[in-house]
Amino acid sequence: MPSAPDTIDQIFAVTTAIRYVALYQQGHLTSRQRSALSGASASESDRYEELFINPTLLTLAKQRGNLDCGGAKFVLVGYGNFHQLVLDLPDGHASICFELASNPLNYIESIRAICHDQQKNPDDLVGRVLSPI
Repeated sequence: MPSAPDTIDQIFAVTTAIRYVALYQQGHLTSRQRSALSGASASESDRYEELFINPTLLTLAKQRGNLDCGGAKFVLVGYGNFHQLVLDLPDGHASICFELASNPLNYIESIRAICHDQQKNPDDLVGRVLSPI
């Protein structure tokens, strides 16, 4: 299985509009942000957001979605300095922050495929070319 840092590299390669990526899987948090960002949040508050806020948001959305909406796959938060996409994963979540000028919805399927590949078919990731951050 590819490591979380490898998966984060692949997610960053999706678009230069990505500012920050975190993976919270099986109780382990791995995160990274691009350097020299304006309007970046503090790393300590990011950590608490990934450990407590984002899992809670996903749980609330899934509980509502499971009633009669066909479930819930993600939550999108529009902060003042960036957009944050939180994708539900079988063993946790992926959290991706985007520049305000971008539309995170355009990248959901690409990011979901990377996360799915990481969990299902790690051999499919061998040989993928990653662009630098």
